[in-house]
Amino acid sequence: MAEVFVALGTNLGDRAANLARARAALAAGPLQSLAASSVYETEPWGPVPQGPYLNQAVRGTTALAPRALLAALAKIETELGRNRKQEMRFGPRVIDLDILLYDDLELMEPDLEIPHPRLLERAFVLVPLAEIAADRVVHGISVRDALARTGTKGIRRLEPQPPDA
Repeated sequence: MAEVFVALGTNLGDRAANLARARAALAAGPLQSLAASSVYETEPWGPVPQGPYLNQAVRGTTALAPRALLAALAKIETELGRNRKQEMRFGPRVIDLDILLYDDLELMEPDLEIPHPRLLERAFVLVPLAEIAADRVVHGISVRDALARTGTKGIRRLEPQPPDA
């Protein structure tokens, strides 16, 4: 079993429900022993005007090889309403699931890079990841130290909702 970290993001529709559905699909399918960070509201990133995101990171174990895990994440995205053919790059999305880390594997293929190629540059990924893996080292730098370099401007931790909310 490989230890993996996945980033979740959403800024369309019921964002909290989108994250909850994604976590449930991950736990019911490709990931076991799921642990999740808090949910953070973040300013949108990229050149397309859009609303704020909710972001989260999860840790789990999987028996799937990296490419099979990527396919499983894409299937979950589609089941939750994502249509990559109709969306704009860096634009709004109902759900986005990205493999951040897969054990200590380093992989560079045209459509799959592990660790995620922009992991150490994006505070909206580093903040939730630091909550569950602050000491994890990526390309010689800890997640905590990478976060200290990027800062946390525009990121707000959401308070957990009561179970009946």
